[in-house]
Amino acid sequence: MAKAQDTVQGMVMEANPENKHLGLPGANVYWLGSPIGTMTLEDGTFSIPYSKEYNKLVISFVGFQSDTLTVNGPKSIHHWLKPSNALDEVVVEQKKEAVQKTFFSAQNVVTVNSAELLKAACCNLSESFETNPAIDVNFNDALTGTKQIQMLGLTSPYLLITQENIPMVRGASQSFGLTFTPGTWVESIQITKGAGSVVNGYESISGQINTELQKPLTDVPIFVNGYANLNGRLELNTHLNTTLSDKWSTGLYIHGNRRDSEVDNNDDGFLDNPLSNQINIMNRWQYQNLEKGWVSFINVRYLSDEKQIGQTGFDPDTDKFTTNAWGSEIDTERFDGSVKLGYVFPEMPFQSFGFQASYSHHTQDSYYGFNTYDIDHESIYSNLMFNSIIGNTKHKFKTGVSFAYDGYDELVNGNVFARSDRSAGAFFEYSYTNLAKLSLTAGARFDTHNRLGNFFTPRLHVRYTPWENGSFRGSFGIGRRAANIFAENQRMFASSRTIQLNGNGGDIYGFDAEKAVNYGLSFIQKFKLFDRPGDFSVDFYRTDFDNQIVVDWENPREVAFTNLDGDSYANSLQVELNHRLLPNVEVRTAYKFYDVKTEYQTGLQQKPLQARHRFFTNVGYNTQPKENGSQWRFDYTFNLLGEQRLPSTAANPMEYRLGEFADGYSLMNAQITKVFSDKFEIYVGGENLTNFRQYNAVLGADDPFGNYFDTTIVYAPIFGRMLYTGFRFKI
Repeated sequence: MAKAQDTVQGMVMEANPENKHLGLPGANVYWLGSPIGTMTLEDGTFSIPYSKEYNKLVISFVGFQSDTLTVNGPKSIHHWLKPSNALDEVVVEQKKEAVQKTFFSAQNVVTVNSAELLKAACCNLSESFETNPAIDVNFNDALTGTKQIQMLGLTSPYLLITQENIPMVRGASQSFGLTFTPGTWVESIQITKGAGSVVNGYESISGQINTELQKPLTDVPIFVNGYANLNGRLELNTHLNTTLSDKWSTGLYIHGNRRDSEVDNNDDGFLDNPLSNQINIMNRWQYQNLEKGWVSFINVRYLSDEKQIGQTGFDPDTDKFTTNAWGSEIDTERFDGSVKLGYVFPEMPFQSFGFQASYSHHTQDSYYGFNTYDIDHESIYSNLMFNSIIGNTKHKFKTGVSFAYDGYDELVNGNVFARSDRSAGAFFEYSYTNLAKLSLTAGARFDTHNRLGNFFTPRLHVRYTPWENGSFRGSFGIGRRAANIFAENQRMFASSRTIQLNGNGGDIYGFDAEKAVNYGLSFIQKFKLFDRPGDFSVDFYRTDFDNQIVVDWENPREVAFTNLDGDSYANSLQVELNHRLLPNVEVRTAYKFYDVKTEYQTGLQQKPLQARHRFFTNVGYNTQPKENGSQWRFDYTFNLLGEQRLPSTAANPMEYRLGEFADGYSLMNAQITKVFSDKFEIYVGGENLTNFRQYNAVLGADDPFGNYFDTTIVYAPIFGRMLYTGFRFKI
């Protein structure tokens, strides 16, 4: 049997009257007065190196009393944390944990917890990154109101977006999938910069975004959230959770949103946001038997989403496929389910195995003027993994196998595009952790794919701590993906551009698979100024594409898809400074520089609609909570975007031309929350408070069936100032 002779290991749990083994994931465990620390895993287990120099082990978690244990030697610890009634401690811990940067991990991970998500409306996942500089939020087009996220200068298809480490936003859901996860369902978000772990597959290129959902066992029994804004959007979220036995819990999560009001603030004759209706229902089951080591989750979800976009007054019953008015409908129906099963060996908490499986069926029927696009996507995914140690808990490994199937049936203006993708792979990942100085994670996987062939994927992450509270990180990894050119670029259908497929005979609709190398360095230094915590960090990452499906918009009459013939790269630099200026005031600032270039048919050019310079500031202030939990919360976010290169419109007549660059601009968002008690709060807020708008977002709006109609060149908001209000109620 493997030994753990130089470690302290065990489990951190939530104290409760029934003495249930409720593991607390993400609890801080560290030696007092040392840089050595760790966080508990999903089931609450942990292991930390033991040294005779330290004998005080501190355990802390948001909303719980911190405990300090005297530990005089390697041993196994099972410890229950009690909910905190010390108001000062709750406030400090909450601020500290809202956004957490990893310090001891080899990977560069930022964790966004529920406290941070409450700083903005966060109606869905695409709107959950407004107060965090790790992710850029851009505008996708002039019609759908959909926001597009970017990381390290690359768009979301180059991110691996998972839900509880199961691939989720991909294929048919790439354009709108982030809007299909309501914000209230989210417990936390983990953002990994650079190539992710081989455990999660080979597709991650610029990073990974993983969403952890609310757990029936730890979520409140009843939660209701209502939201409304002045643009006519209404939302309602309800969570209904119950404990069926000492091992089983279940939750029913219901989301609905609707917009019936036609809004055209820029007076171009087109809706600024779609008329929409969405119903989203999830049933979630949780099984937990920690005494015997078993944990399981079962999810089932159904979604119906309907959008109508286009000119004001467009009536689908009379105007569809006519020149009476330009309009579009996008109707989506999705069913998905997943199961997760984990087993932790009771006598060896460092050893476990896990199994994941998921199924989804996604259908979308849509038309954009006279262009039609339908897609049917069926997906199956499974992953089996074993975790253990080599000798002691400084040396850990993960190994396993995975299988994936994706079936696509697409109809593009009457042309059928169909394919089936099948892959099977095996992976091994080794990690070495000496928390005082060095952490290393090295992984590799081998996959066989019916279209990508047989290939090897290495990943490496290293963390070195040369002095107290300062860490350097380096990473390297290769990623591959089969691009879904139509699903990922649906905005092109809302234009008069012709579609050119200039493939080279590859296996994916005539194109080769994409392949890229990502590598980078980062540094973080934690400090105390005026006895209040802060941190300074610098990240630099570069992505080099060996092959890429280039989407070329430089000819205003067409959009051309080609395999890369030349260079394509993305350089990303981020400098960030965070500090708690006052006991109740926290400030985050960041500057980002992007150099993203691709070889187009017209030569090597800067990526269009990408600001090279961005500046971010977020200021949060909370009043001291009273005995019943009541308090005020104030949050303000400022974004400054530099000029952006626009796709060429030089071939258009003068009245349909845009400049070579769009000027820079700034955006301001703010929210005020009044917490009346632990059970009820209301909030009011505003986005784009300065009312900055792009007035020419729809090119050729006066002649939508003409040759110069284009809704794809969007670099700024089109709907102006947006005010909203809402409430949250818990029982």
